[in-house]
Amino acid sequence: MPGPPLDGLIDDLYYLEGAPPYARLTLPPGPSALLIVNLGAPFRIRAGTDVEAAEYADGCVITMPTRAYEFGYPPRTRSVGVHFKPWGPAPFLPMPAAELCDRPVTVEQVWGRAASAELRDRLATADGPHRMLALLEDELRRRLGETAGLGLVRHTSGVIAATRGAVAIGDLTVAAGVSSTHLARRFKELVGVTPKRLARAHRFTAAVFAIDPTGPVDWSGLAGGAGYFDQAHFAHEFREFTGLTPTRYVEVRRRFLREHPGHALDGWPLPAE
Repeated sequence: MPGPPLDGLIDDLYYLEGAPPYARLTLPPGPSALLIVNLGAPFRIRAGTDVEAAEYADGCVITMPTRAYEFGYPPRTRSVGVHFKPWGPAPFLPMPAAELCDRPVTVEQVWGRAASAELRDRLATADGPHRMLALLEDELRRRLGETAGLGLVRHTSGVIAATRGAVAIGDLTVAAGVSSTHLARRFKELVGVTPKRLARAHRFTAAVFAIDPTGPVDWSGLAGGAGYFDQAHFAHEFREFTGLTPTRYVEVRRRFLREHPGHALDGWPLPAE
C-alpha cells in the first residue's frame, strides 16, 4: 500500500510473472479500476460478449467496468500494475473517465508513446519486483495533479462502500449539499459511472464474496442479506454482471477449487468458459 496521498486513490500495486492458471480469465465488474503496464508478450481483452477482443502490447487502463471482461493471456505473462479505487485513475487521465467506460485503452493512449516506452524500459530493467513497484509508485506521484470534485466523489463513494451499496442516492445528495445532477456529473467525470451504478457494483460484490462454493448455497438468504428485493432480482443482476447464472457461477468456482487445490480465489477472476 502506498503512502499519502496515493493511498486515497489506490488499493495496491502488484507484480505478476509466470504462467496464468488458465489461458482465458473472466473479470466480473466490481467497484475498482485497473492499470497494467505490460512487460511481456501482448495480452488480449474482450470488453463484453458483443465486441471483438483487442490486443494490448504496452498495457492498459480500465476505469470501473459495467460488464464482465475476458482476459486472454500468453503462455507466460509479466507485468506490474495498480488496483485503483473507483475514482483512482481520474487524476492521471487526460480525459473524463466516462469516455473510457467499458473501453479499455492502452497506456500509450493515456500518457503518450514516448512516456509509455520510457516507463516500460525503466521497469523492465529494474533490479527486482520491489524496485519495479517503487518506480511505478514514483511515476504516479510525479503525474498526480489536482482534480476538481475529487473530495466530493471520494467521500460519497466511501459512504456507498460502507453501506455495501445499500444507501439511497437521494440521501447522499442531501448530505453532500449538492444536486443529484451535479453529483452524477462529477461521478461520470471521475469514476465513469453514476453513484447508483457504483452502489449496484458494491452490492453485487458483497453478495458474491459472501458465497462459499465449498458447500450448499442459500440463495434466498444471500439475496436478502445483500439487500435485493427478491431472489429473481438477484439472479437478473447476476446474469447482467457476469453473463452467468448464480448456479453456473458456483460451478465455475468449484471447478477452480478442484483444479487448483489450496489456491485462494476471493471471487474474481474466474476461468472463462
